[in-house]
Amino acid sequence: MAFLSSRRRRARLAPELDDAALSKLLKSLQATMSTGTIATTDLCTAQISRLLDTGAEDWDRRTHRMSVLAYRLSESHVPRAWATREPRNVSALVLHAWAQLIRGRSQGNLEDATAVADCCLRAAELAPADPTPWVVLLGLARLQRLNQSEVFGLWNEVLTRDRWNREAYLNMLAYLGPEEMGSRIQVLDFVDAVRARTPENAPCAATELTALVMQYQSVLTLGGVEALMARKHWDHAPAAESLDRAARTWAQPGFFQHAAAVADLNLLAYALMAAERRVQARPVFEAISGAVAAWPWRVGGDPVSEFEKARNRSTAGM
Repeated sequence: MAFLSSRRRRARLAPELDDAALSKLLKSLQATMSTGTIATTDLCTAQISRLLDTGAEDWDRRTHRMSVLAYRLSESHVPRAWATREPRNVSALVLHAWAQLIRGRSQGNLEDATAVADCCLRAAELAPADPTPWVVLLGLARLQRLNQSEVFGLWNEVLTRDRWNREAYLNMLAYLGPEEMGSRIQVLDFVDAVRARTPENAPCAATELTALVMQYQSVLTLGGVEALMARKHWDHAPAAESLDRAARTWAQPGFFQHAAAVADLNLLAYALMAAERRVQARPVFEAISGAVAAWPWRVGGDPVSEFEKARNRSTAGM
């Protein structure tokens, strides 16, 4: 198959997904930071600012870019230095707060949750229409395990500014799960409500499939007989119908327009292969074009290796 041999489509871990401008920035930041020169921070912040100022009111794209940059820079001094130097720069404040949140999540606690919240609130005051400060506050509330009334309040603040904000929906899905502050029943209720009111091609359209994959992977982690029988998860009517709907439309050219569409296609390819729907998975792998999202593939091992094995299995016997 041509798409397997194409150099352009060789599997690679791509947190930026298909955002070419973000990919270019990430490579430039890596090169700049490796020089270790005195002006490194200034050069990095100038590059970051330039990208985030491009299409600044495309909230979906801004959230995606801010998220990827925060992950990449969570161990760097750059976000803090930028926010310190430009305390009225909304992008600097949000990036610093988001990077601190990610660092705190990886360590299990935040150095100063109040400072992170204050950073977000200052950004929200400076840019009332921007949802990203509220997205970070929502993530902070999850980390702090705040009560549901407070968390739903923050979620509504995001949705007031960006109705289908993908990051906000995924945060709520995780928060309402049994591993955090909810239950399986609450997840089902949330997914039902989202499915009933969400356009099929909205940025948050993968909420239901995300919940199904999370449940499937939780069964796999049990091991033993449960893990061996996990594939039957996809035979149940809700899961099968969700896969049917997604496989019918998601990989069609132009169906999805949101920034993280390739991540949702990764999710669909993973689920289709877990359900042994190889024929339906093939066009999804082609649409992904080798841009691997770490989750859900990382659960089985190295994400790129797991992706490649699944893609190869999808074409076995052709």
